[in-house]
Amino acid sequence: MDILYGAEVTDKNGKVLGKVNHVMRDTWTGDIRKFIVREEAQKTELILSPEDVHDETESKITLKVTLDDLNNRIIK
Repeated sequence: MDILYGAEVTDKNGKVLGKVNHVMRDTWTGDIRKFIVREEAQKTELILSPEDVHDETESKITLKVTLDDLNNRIIK
């Protein structure tokens, strides 16, 4: 899996969440561990993992989850 900076990210319902603005890699293996999406509408950032990805191309990433699912992960 190769998640690229600037790729558009959508949830499983097709809602555009934002664009990848940072990719965190394992320092030993180089594997992607997390990536951050800047959510423009709410001026927040979403921290996602490769396990959240359903499909990806160079310019677009589709997630397995919805935005509501992601919001429910937040510890309050």
